Amino acid sequence: MVDTVSAASARRIALAAQGFARPHPATVGARQLNALIERVGLLQLDSVNVFERSHYLPVFARLGHYDKASLDALTFARRGRYVEYWAHEAAVIPVETWPLLRWRMEEYRQRHAADLDAWAHSNRSMIDWLKAELAEKGPMPASAIEHDANKRSGPWWGWSDVKTGLEVLFRWGELVSAGRTRFERSYALPEQVLPDAVIHSHIPRDDAQRQLVRHAAEAHGIGTAGDFADYFRMGRADTLTAVQSLADEGVLLPVTVPGWKQQAWLHRDAQKPRRINTGALLSPFDPVVWDRKRAERLFDFHYRIEIYTPAPKRVFGYYSLPILIDDSVVGRIDLKNDRQAGVLRVQSAWHEAGVGQEIAERVAPLVRSAAVWQGLDDITVSDWGTLAGPLAAELARA
Repeated sequence: MVDTVSAASARRIALAAQGFARPHPATVGARQLNALIERVGLLQLDSVNVFERSHYLPVFARLGHYDKASLDALTFARRGRYVEYWAHEAAVIPVETWPLLRWRMEEYRQRHAADLDAWAHSNRSMIDWLKAELAEKGPMPASAIEHDANKRSGPWWGWSDVKTGLEVLFRWGELVSAGRTRFERSYALPEQVLPDAVIHSHIPRDDAQRQLVRHAAEAHGIGTAGDFADYFRMGRADTLTAVQSLADEGVLLPVTVPGWKQQAWLHRDAQKPRRINTGALLSPFDPVVWDRKRAERLFDFHYRIEIYTPAPKRVFGYYSLPILIDDSVVGRIDLKNDRQAGVLRVQSAWHEAGVGQEIAERVAPLVRSAAVWQGLDDITVSDWGTLAGPLAAELARA
């Protein structure tokens, strides 16, 4: 007999799996940061910096105030516990996850090999030069390599060729990340950065994908095969094979969630809290909401970022952050970090349908906390959005 999990319980299970069932620690150091990254499995990278770069926000949402430099020291160290690769999208992952993605590297390589119009076919000399340059000089950022290319090899060795070549080799796994400085990635040969055990670890494709789906299921707590597939951007057929294998082992348990059209799977070790007591501003690329279909199914939250929408046509704002209160997404807020003026600007704020304006009492402390974390002295609130007025009043009251 297949057990039934209520929709409310599914939300709480999902949030607990993502680390939201625990209070913020009194202090945040390397131990707490490492434990969090191990739990979620990856931190997605994004260059938008209107409030804060995306990979910093899931940590703040789950742990509260922490020193971003401490996270940089862990995640962007040249020979550390983490490396970057195309996991969900571009993301920081534990080095142990890197060999689990060799099948993806091989797919990229085969795709380029089969496409006679691919850049790599007509630029083999550039590819060889890039690898030789890094072998001779060690890890370097693209800007330094581009400078050497222009200096040495003439006008056709410009920025676009250097950057394209580095990204091709990075996707193939022939180059890896060697940290970032001011968010610019450095590139290296694998042997310059990764442990020998990781470099020489060759895991069969099926086993690697099974491990990735296991990681995804742990990070979800409960989900569909499609949810698990999206976490590491795997194909549906491969994911279904892995799900069935994990179900046969008893790692995944089939359950029914009212309102879910697809088969749901519960991880056998998933926490099942009776309540979630939390509050957080979520990055658009937080695992809780990055799969928009899952966010709608779990939270009845229809979410799209409007970066590429012309300003007059935006409904909620340029870069609205979902607002999580307890086990519900109750609204969205568009924040701008005016670093020069030392002001956190609330450019719009909205509550969801069915959520009252009194939610401002719970949201105001989150906004204040975000300003303090960013070292900003003041907060301003525009008059755009259903929550803007109540939030401004609540902030003024404090």
